[in-house]
Amino acid sequence: MRKWLYIAVFTSGLTGLAVEMAASRLLGNYFGTSNLTWAAIIGLILIYLTAGYYLGGHWADRSPNFSTFFKILAWGAFTIGLIPLAAQPVLRAAAKAFDQLQLGVLIGSFVVVMVLFVVPVTLLGTASPFAIRLALSDSRQAGSISGRIYAVSTLGSFVGTFLPVLILIPWIGTYRTFLAIGGLLLMVALTGLGATAGWKKVLPLLWMPLIIGLLAIFGVRGAIKNTTGMIYEKDSAYNYIQVLQVGETRLLRLNDGQGVHSIYNPTEYFYNGPWELVLVAPFFNTPPVTPAEVQSLAIVGLAAGTTARQASLVFPNIQIEGIEIDPDIVQAGYDYFGMDLPNLHVTVQDGRWALKNNPNTFQIISVDAYRPPYIPWHMTTQEFFQVVRDHLTDDGVMVINVGRSPQDRRLVEILSSTILTVFPSVHIMDLPDSFNSILFATLQPTDSQNLIANYAALSQQADIPPVLLRAMASAVANLQPTPAPGYAFTDDQAPIEWITNDMILDFFLAGNAETLQ
Repeated sequence: MRKWLYIAVFTSGLTGLAVEMAASRLLGNYFGTSNLTWAAIIGLILIYLTAGYYLGGHWADRSPNFSTFFKILAWGAFTIGLIPLAAQPVLRAAAKAFDQLQLGVLIGSFVVVMVLFVVPVTLLGTASPFAIRLALSDSRQAGSISGRIYAVSTLGSFVGTFLPVLILIPWIGTYRTFLAIGGLLLMVALTGLGATAGWKKVLPLLWMPLIIGLLAIFGVRGAIKNTTGMIYEKDSAYNYIQVLQVGETRLLRLNDGQGVHSIYNPTEYFYNGPWELVLVAPFFNTPPVTPAEVQSLAIVGLAAGTTARQASLVFPNIQIEGIEIDPDIVQAGYDYFGMDLPNLHVTVQDGRWALKNNPNTFQIISVDAYRPPYIPWHMTTQEFFQVVRDHLTDDGVMVINVGRSPQDRRLVEILSSTILTVFPSVHIMDLPDSFNSILFATLQPTDSQNLIANYAALSQQADIPPVLLRAMASAVANLQPTPAPGYAFTDDQAPIEWITNDMILDFFLAGNAETLQ
């Protein structure tokens, strides 16, 4: 009997962490992956577990038998399997509310979905105190028994941390991950019930695995989001990926859908977005600079290859290193965004690590791994920008696409200040009709008049691709003053969350429907 007790405790620990990780993906698809979302998920689940610990202790004292214990786990497992079916209509309403910035509906949807976790997570919380009560036959062994139970549960939690992220979600998707982990715990609970209390006790509960099986086959079919024009979607290990078709144009959207991360049109190269501004970078150097001189580009945050495709058109001799952490985004680039370029080499790895370990230097390094307002802090620091500088040629330029809000330029100002501790010159332009600023940092001291002079010279030449001239014209027209040096982020201290959390709140409270890219 004790063997099944430990198996059940291990599985309940695994399930508890797997539910938490899967919940972050379920909600991240609709509400984003900011630390605010994570804090809400972790905090509420801890509250539910606290209630379960308290309830489990009392329940075990009133009914200290194995049949009660395994029935509790069976109901916990079954209700885990119901979460995706119950959450689906609410989350689709949330997706629509996010697109239309209906703050009340969005918050209400988040609350409703988190309420769905109350019953299953609370029931999972009863497992450890209940198991201690059943295993304890001698009070003199209370310490060793309790330690053993919690050790087994924590070991299960360790496995549950990686199982959904590395295996289940990429393999079968978020919704069926809930069914899989619920089904696993249900199998253990029913088998343990039969082994300890007799198989007749199991018969009245056999409808549970039947329902879970039917839900796996029929209950969660269809798209995760009902977005107009969607031609592809996938839950990868890192993102919820969506490809939308709007006329002849394809758009790549990730997670909550706030922002277009790549764009493709077979006959058009200028999209009035941040991608083509990368092409402007080398022209901040002393004139004359010609497109034929630009021969190397690294893109940290390749996405589906929009910038790579534009650069291949503009710079006839260029070789491109694309760095992207998500292999499924890379595959979407090949399948839907014309990314099969002969001069493009793709590295699937974290941007900072891949760049630091790349032996080559580049004339342009584009850093587009930010997903405003969610920014990887390790790509905002002096140490990171030093890595970038070390991989630039003598005439090299770094380009960063940075998000902001209409009233809040702190992120632009702090990143500019941080970059100026490593680079001698920073130039800033605001992308029209967006919440984006583009920062250009040159390895040599430069003046914005260089860009104006190069634009004037190139605009007189007949063979310059229009996408380059339009991008340069936009950059010249929207140049902003460079802020004075101030606070700088370091690997030791980069409180980016303070700024991004304020940006998120300002963004929603303003009710503005513009898109952060």
